[in-house]
Order: sequence, then structure tokens, then C-alpha cells
Amino acid sequence: MKLSALTKAAIVSGAAALALTSCAANESGSTAPAESNLSGEIIGAGASSQGSAQEGWIAAFQTANSGVTVNYDPTGSGAGRETFQQGASSFAGSDRAFKTDEIAAGPFNACAPDSGIVEFPAYISPIALIFNLDGVDSLKLDASTVAKIFSGSITKWNDPAIVGQNPGVTLPDANISAVHRSDKSGTTGNFTEYLEAAAPADWTAGSIEEWPTELGGEGAQGTSGVVDAVTNGVGTIGYADASRAGDLGTVEIKVGDEYVAYSPEAAAAIVDASPVEEGRTDHDIAIKLDRTSSEAGVYPIVLVSYLVGCEKYAEPANAELVKSYFSYIVSEQGQKDAETSSGSAPITEELRSKVQPAIDAIS
Repeated sequence: MKLSALTKAAIVSGAAALALTSCAANESGSTAPAESNLSGEIIGAGASSQGSAQEGWIAAFQTANSGVTVNYDPTGSGAGRETFQQGASSFAGSDRAFKTDEIAAGPFNACAPDSGIVEFPAYISPIALIFNLDGVDSLKLDASTVAKIFSGSITKWNDPAIVGQNPGVTLPDANISAVHRSDKSGTTGNFTEYLEAAAPADWTAGSIEEWPTELGGEGAQGTSGVVDAVTNGVGTIGYADASRAGDLGTVEIKVGDEYVAYSPEAAAAIVDASPVEEGRTDHDIAIKLDRTSSEAGVYPIVLVSYLVGCEKYAEPANAELVKSYFSYIVSEQGQKDAETSSGSAPITEELRSKVQPAIDAIS
């Protein structure tokens, strides 16, 4: 099998990630499943949004299963899907589900030839709009204004569209520097899906994972890159998993007649209010998010990050390890561990009841 340069890089960087995750296992105080006789190594790669959660999951799982090594390389959603498809990893993390035409086209070289994929939400978190503006800690913005900022139509912080939604806030006559992901990113896909749904007249680029060069702005690699660019810039604004917002300013988003701040509870609320996509197999559980919901307390810019594995593995030794690891992740304890390490929203019991049968199908 010929691997792309991206996949080769993922494998190399995985060695460095292994050192980090093994260290995390020694430092964790998390409670995990009872000690088992499992042994072996599994490799995962993908969404950087899951990075902190994966560190917590790996630490707890390796503590309970001392014979197991789990390596997760947060290379980004697109790289993770490619790595998994090319058979260089046992599972993938992705900030969107595989599209049905992508699944039909294949191949999935980690899986047996006659296997389908197992895909389910494992990590739910709001995407925060983060900014760095001297003297301002919080702003209120509607979808139209956000779309105009990131498309380059609004270029000044004292633009009337921003000022009008933030009475009493002193906004400078200063340039806005909008920061976006430079890599193929599921976070970008989720953010632009919101803009496409909620502000179609002002956002015409569609739901995209790769930022169009014609829109301009400042590109940064990965979640950490965006956070660093916003933190170290002047008049900057960007989007990132809310767990990484830190001390940066954040935006409340207009939903209906109210402005809603991000929170795990608000993120979970929109997932529960949204249906499962049609046209999927029983073990391919993809959520069709309602980005235009006007229900009270719903935060619409949410990231639902998936784990992807095989129904049947080409390497049978991977099946038991992936199945056990996935089962721990979606368990009540696993979701609590992720909430502690990353501030994510635990999946509900209703969603867990749909997900666990898919995991049980792994062989």
C-alpha cells in the first residue's frame, strides 16, 4: 500500500504523541474500568479538538489496562480520516462524519474487505468565537455579523453592526484580523455549516473544511495555532473548540431574540434537539444538527466530534482493543473524564443507547 506524505507524517508524529500519552497515564487520577488482561497497541489520529479529551481517556484507559498502549495523534480531522482509510491507524477522530458518498467510494484499508464502518459521536463541545481586543471581555453578535467579519465585509471593530449589538461597550476604530484554520479542519466545517445555515445571504462560501484563499484573513495550523494567533495578535478574532478559549474574550451568539453564551449544557441541548441523518447504516450514527434552532438555551455553533472504526478489522487483534477503548469512552465514566480534562458536554443516556450497539458490533 502506498501511503501519502500526510499519512507518513502522521505515523512519525505518532511516536512523539506516544511519549506524551504514556506520561499522561502516569499522572492521571481518573477512575477507569477495572484492571483487565488486555494487551497490545492501537493507533488513532485525527481531530485536534479531541486532543485534551483523548489525553484524559488514554490516561485512564492505560491505567486500568497496563498492557495496552493507545496512541492518538491530533493531526486534524482530514488527516485522521485519510490515515484511517489508508490503514495507518486503527481508528480516527473526526469533527464531522464521513459523507455517504465518501463511504461508498472507500477504501477503508484498516477494515476487512467486506466490512462497513462504525461511526458515532463521542465528543460534544461548543465552538467558541475567541477574540483579543484591549479592554473588552465579551461581545454579542448575530450570525450575519459573524459571517461578514469572516468573509471580510466587516473590517473595523467599531462597525455599526457590532456597535449596535453591544451598547455600553467601547469599541475602537481598529482593524479586525480574522483568524481561520489553514489546514483541512472539521472545526472549520462545523463553523461554516453554521454560517451557511444561519446567514446564507452573507456567507456564500458554503460549508467547507478548507478555507478559500479569496476570503483572506490569517491562517493558522490546528486548534493550537488559531488560539496562539488570536492570543498573540492585536484586534484578532477566531474560532476554536471552547475548551481552549482560556482567558480570551468570547462571543455570545444570537439565538431567536436572545444572546446565548457557549456552555457544555447549551451544546448538548442542540444535539438532543437534532435528528440522526437518514440513509445511514445501523452502525453509522451521524447527527444532522439544526443550526437555525431558536429554542431557548441552545448554542448553535457546536462541534460534534466522531470516532470511526471498523465493523470488522483487517487485523483481528485490533478489534478487541478498539472495542474496549470505544466502550470506555462512551461510558458515563469516560464522558466524565473527558468533561474533566476538556470541558466537553457528556453525551446523554439516550445517545449512549444508540451508540453502544454500534460498538458492540466491532469484531
